[in-house]
Amino acid sequence: MKLSISLLQISFDFGEPAKNLDRVTKYIREAGKRGSDLALVPELWASGYDLSNWEQYATPLDSGMFKRVSELAKDNHLMIGCSLLELDKGAPYNTFVLYDKEGELISRYRKMHLFRLLKEEQYLGEGNEIVTVDTFWGKIGLSICYDLRFPEIYRALALRGSRLVLVVAEWPERRVNHWDILLRARAIENQVFIAAVNKVGESKGVKLGGHSVSLDPWGKEIVYGSDHDILLTGELDMDEINQARRWIPVFDDRRPGLYDLDS
Repeated sequence: MKLSISLLQISFDFGEPAKNLDRVTKYIREAGKRGSDLALVPELWASGYDLSNWEQYATPLDSGMFKRVSELAKDNHLMIGCSLLELDKGAPYNTFVLYDKEGELISRYRKMHLFRLLKEEQYLGEGNEIVTVDTFWGKIGLSICYDLRFPEIYRALALRGSRLVLVVAEWPERRVNHWDILLRARAIENQVFIAAVNKVGESKGVKLGGHSVSLDPWGKEIVYGSDHDILLTGELDMDEINQARRWIPVFDDRRPGLYDLDS
C-alpha cells in the first residue's frame, strides 16, 4: 500500500496571511497535479510567530484560514495537514489540522509542548491530547516542531498504532542538525515513516532551516530538501513497516514494566 506525500518547504511573509495563502495555493495545486494523496504545510505558515498579535489571526475551526485550507483540499482532491492559530473559548492554540480529500476535518492536534524561546507559553493554550487518526493507509500521528525533543510522544503514537507520523515546524537553521538527527531517531526507534516539513527564509531576522524530509522506518531518506523553496514529492510504501518490525522486533522485546519515566 503506497502513499504519495508532498512537502511544501516554503518561505513566508511575516504577518501577511493573504500573501502566504497565495503562495500555498500555488504549491497545493502543483501537488494535486502530481497526484499526491497528502500535502503537508509548515507550522503557522499563514502568520508566522506574530504571537503578540494573535487576535488578528486566530479563528474557530469553521472559519478564517481553516475554511480556506478545507476548500483547497476539496478543490485539489488531496489531504492537507498544516498548523494554524485556533481560537476556542477566547484562547488561542497552535493547532495542527488534517483535512481529507473532500475538505472534511478528520483530526485536530493542539501543540502539547510550548516553546519558551518563542514565548509560546505566554500567549497560547496547551494541548493535552496525543492524537492519531485512522486513514486508508493506516493510522497517522500528528506532531508539531518542539515535540521532536520529547520522544515519549512518538513512542505513544507508535504504540497506539501510528504507521506514519507527520511533523510541521518552524525550525531555525542554527539548530537544523538537531532537526536532522531527531527526525531520524524518531523514525528508527519507532519503526515508522516520518514526514516532516519546515520553513525556509527568515522570521524576525532568524534564518530558518529547511531540510524537510520523508523518512522510511530505517531512517532512510525518501525525499529531502536543503534550504530553498521547493515542493518535495515522494512515495511511501507502507508495507515496509511490517518488514522492519520482523527483522528487528523492537516492540516484541520491550519491557514496559521496567520503565518508570517519572522517577
